[in-house]
Amino acid sequence: MIRIGPEAFDLEVESARLTAGRTDIGALATFVGLVRDETGGLLSLTLEHYPGMAERHLAAIEAEARRRWRILDLVVVHRVGRLVPGEPIVFVGVVAAHRAEAFAACEFLMDWLKTQAPFWKFEERVEGGRWIDPRPEDEGRAERWDKSSGAAAPVPARGDAPDPL
Repeated sequence: MIRIGPEAFDLEVESARLTAGRTDIGALATFVGLVRDETGGLLSLTLEHYPGMAERHLAAIEAEARRRWRILDLVVVHRVGRLVPGEPIVFVGVVAAHRAEAFAACEFLMDWLKTQAPFWKFEERVEGGRWIDPRPEDEGRAERWDKSSGAAAPVPARGDAPDPL
């Protein structure tokens, strides 16, 4: 299920909707993205979209996740409008019989949402405003998914440090 709108969401409520009355679920993987202010001075982040087009794009991403993994259900809630630092932007929840399927599908969905979903982001900062593009590291994470299978391509090593999730 895909939902796009300005309303805040509740992690516990969204998780409960996915699992209510089910006994076939062995894993629930979730991700919540928040507005971050890494350097200070961020007043707000405004997310815009074209209604209808954005839902179609997110539905295609959802269908791809369902094609790649044996998941039982999923939900993507993406907010639009003006948000301030600390507010939640996106919720992804995936339920599956096994954790590997739930984790992989959840990670895939976030990687593709960050780079493939048609949302436009405007940062309002103390020193002025600007439109922002996906970060190169987000593009790299999305590219690592082999288009022909559900497996992740190896992530290039950063020295001896493991790739953080």
